[in-house]
Amino acid sequence: MKEIAAALNPRDPDFPGILRKVAEGAGFSRFWAIGDVKILDKQLLGLLCSIRCPGRVIVQTYDLARALRDAGVPVIGGFHSPMEKECLDFLLRGKQPVVVCPARSIANMRIPSAWRKAYNEGRFLILSSFPPKHGRISALLAEKRNMFVSLLADRFFVPYAAPGSKTEHLCQDLLRAGKKIYTFESEKESGMVKSGAMPIALDRFVAQFV
Repeated sequence: MKEIAAALNPRDPDFPGILRKVAEGAGFSRFWAIGDVKILDKQLLGLLCSIRCPGRVIVQTYDLARALRDAGVPVIGGFHSPMEKECLDFLLRGKQPVVVCPARSIANMRIPSAWRKAYNEGRFLILSSFPPKHGRISALLAEKRNMFVSLLADRFFVPYAAPGSKTEHLCQDLLRAGKKIYTFESEKESGMVKSGAMPIALDRFVAQFV
């Protein structure tokens, strides 16, 4: 079933404040949404992860997703990499709000059946800054999407950022911008930690939200 994405108007009194800040300071000027935009008023945790993860990270990331789900932490991300998709599956089984930002236009987007329950419950938002002409995902759009997501959250959990990857470079940009990035204690020797990301035990991290 396809849904019609609503074009968000900055002149609308209900236009989300966070998007107004993004529009004023980051070069994103148009936005489309499917779902409840009031979710953007919540303090969102950003989730980012490289496409390929070592085995030591995979099991820990499953535990992270379960913990965020059980604690009801609102999460935002592109949910495009395999590990991010796995996390989304866990989060959708919970009750907390989730924001998905595809690296493409969402005009006439068909909502996957796995997302439908959360959408019908009013706790799921699909958000895009890409006009209808960008109907297919590309590496460039994914890079712009990640930048967009980075502006909508102040805290991020990054299970793994491969050395020299775009994810690692994005983490460095986020840290320079004053954002907080957390990762697993097993990644304490990683490049992102050397750049300023904070390794933390999962229970201590989740306790911040409870």
